[in-house]
Amino acid sequence: CRGTKQSPINVDTAQAIFSPDLRPIQLSGYSLPANKQLKLKNNGHTVVLELPESLALTGGYAQQYRAGQLHLHWGSPSGPGSEHTVNGRRFAAEIHVVHYNTKYNSFTDAMVHPDGLAVLGAFLEVGHGENQYYHEILTHLLEIQEVGQETLVPGFNIAGLLPANLKLYFHYNGSLTTPPCYQSVKWTIFNQTVLLSHHQMSMLVSSLRSDDNKLLQNNYRPVQNLHGRRVLASFQTTPLAKHSPG
Repeated sequence: CRGTKQSPINVDTAQAIFSPDLRPIQLSGYSLPANKQLKLKNNGHTVVLELPESLALTGGYAQQYRAGQLHLHWGSPSGPGSEHTVNGRRFAAEIHVVHYNTKYNSFTDAMVHPDGLAVLGAFLEVGHGENQYYHEILTHLLEIQEVGQETLVPGFNIAGLLPANLKLYFHYNGSLTTPPCYQSVKWTIFNQTVLLSHHQMSMLVSSLRSDDNKLLQNNYRPVQNLHGRRVLASFQTTPLAKHSPG
């Protein structure tokens, strides 16, 4: 975990380089029928929703990636807990939807290769209304309070967990944020946030337990040094945006 391409990072919007080559992210197969049961698990570090391989990224990435799982990072009632920050600001929570490159046989096979993984990240904030999509996950957290517990969740539209606008995002090369920290992730961090109600955010930060039987909170990794990496943006982040050469 001491490499030079570690995640998460702080996204400095003034330093981000506008790249017109970054196309809108396109999702395929994300809307699942209710009879498609998904496994939801407390692994001691986070809550993981296993995803069928029928979910895929079909736009925004040069290669084909299919989904493996999604998980969340959060803080506590007293503070925010997103992994990435923007201009030094930490958001309430963050969702990661993890995909692997279809040219490899499996997620495990892919994660050791530099182009192996693609992760979609989005920030969660507190808004007014209930979020119907997050409701599909959060209502089951009390069934998996203890480490290792799992339950089944009816299928729903997974795309609803992400922002509506998939055109505006930051992109950089980084790593898994938990050991073994492989530097195999092409990150997409959406600019638009997702809103949950205050009650929903409370459920997220106060439902699960970790190995030591304490509440599972603040499960985010501190931001890592960029070590000269470039952060690209799919949109003009400043009035005088710097164009990448060519």
